[in-house]
Amino acid sequence: MTVSLPLVLVLGVIAWAAVKFLGVRLWVVAVTALFGFYLSQTFLAPAIDSGTRTGVDVVNRTNHP
Repeated sequence: MTVSLPLVLVLGVIAWAAVKFLGVRLWVVAVTALFGFYLSQTFLAPAIDSGTRTGVDVVNRTNHP
């Protein structure tokens, strides 16, 4: 069974849980999100994208024959 969720929704739930249960300050979540947007416009973006896709493939086991 495959479930498709938007990444923004998943990250939002993780951020909410971090603030609610781990005591992470809301400003830390905001700064981390802004830093992610900043990184997406740098030369590191292709490496981050490739690493993310590889991680998703490993979790979904799509690389195995």
